[in-house]
Amino acid sequence: TLRENPNAITQEEIDTLLAEVGELILLPQDEVPTIATVADPEALKDQAFFANAQKDDKVLIYAGAQKAILYSPARKQVIEVAPVNIGEGELPPAPAPEAETTPEVTQ
Repeated sequence: TLRENPNAITQEEIDTLLAEVGELILLPQDEVPTIATVADPEALKDQAFFANAQKDDKVLIYAGAQKAILYSPARKQVIEVAPVNIGEGELPPAPAPEAETTPEVTQ
């Protein structure tokens, strides 16, 4: 089956993921989400949405419904839900630069 349709497993994983998340929260029914996997949660810790993310958590992005859902398959929990504003060709404003700080060394 995999040789005939290499996307079969991927679609099955997506269907399973949507079924699991759908048991915990009402999902938009009129669109298919974009799905991303958290590969490096440490790199995302400065973003509030990812504060409690772990490696391999999933992000479901519903552009039409303007909603993002952070789901942990390992914990079987919805970790965070946030509004998403995806403008047409617009980029969000860049964050203000922060002053560099030197970490304290304790002995």
